[in-house]
Amino acid sequence: MKRPFQAILLVLGGLGLLNASLFGDLYLRYVKQGLRPLLIVSGVLLLLLGVAEVVSQVRGHAGRPEHGGQDHDDVHVHDDDRGAHGGGGHGHHHSGAPRAAWLLFLPVLSLLFYAPPALGAYTASRQPPKSVTEQQDFESLPATSPLPMTLSDFTSRVQQDRKQAIKGRSIQMTGFVTPDERSGSWYLTRIIFSCCAADAQTVKVRMYGFPALRANTWVAVTGTWHPGGILGTESAPVALDAHGVERITRPVNAYTDDLPLAPSR
Repeated sequence: MKRPFQAILLVLGGLGLLNASLFGDLYLRYVKQGLRPLLIVSGVLLLLLGVAEVVSQVRGHAGRPEHGGQDHDDVHVHDDDRGAHGGGGHGHHHSGAPRAAWLLFLPVLSLLFYAPPALGAYTASRQPPKSVTEQQDFESLPATSPLPMTLSDFTSRVQQDRKQAIKGRSIQMTGFVTPDERSGSWYLTRIIFSCCAADAQTVKVRMYGFPALRANTWVAVTGTWHPGGILGTESAPVALDAHGVERITRPVNAYTDDLPLAPSR
């Protein structure tokens, strides 16, 4: 890859990062919200490096003296000398990055013109659920009904809360629909980033009593724990008997396990 194209790659890379992080929320498809300042700084640095490279090349061409006939002959003499001494025989030097370096343009251009789709039901259906963090003590639940809960908290309560605090309680959770083609049922799902899309983990709660909507539809679900096994142990199913399902707007920062959003009107 020649130097002009390297400069173009740096400039486009900087513009792509700034387009995703500074001028919109596209970056949230790939990294956590807290990394936005680092992406902006990286975009600015790449842009400055690209501009500096372009300026350097322009100045180099402007300051290079034009060679006359004598200088041109000298070049050929030197070329012949290199051939005579086993220097390659062609009289010129081949250098540059491997051809694979051209592939770097693809992700850069995608940030500018075509962003990859967000992670959703397709990814969630092929990932095992996130392992439950071991927890001994649970805080008392408020008397609110329905009780807003995250999917992670619900999962922990179902499998570890020996006091069975959620038994018989009306629970409200939000997430997107992930159909289960094998059983014909569906899951309420959240995908969580610890850092970025590469370490994404999935939290799923199986739904009963309500037909599945289209995959990736964001919904607010109200219902009660679906009985089975012994509540507060690993034998208890992480499932809900849905009494109500309402479509909601997809949150801007969708890759967190936040408390339920207010249903859209």
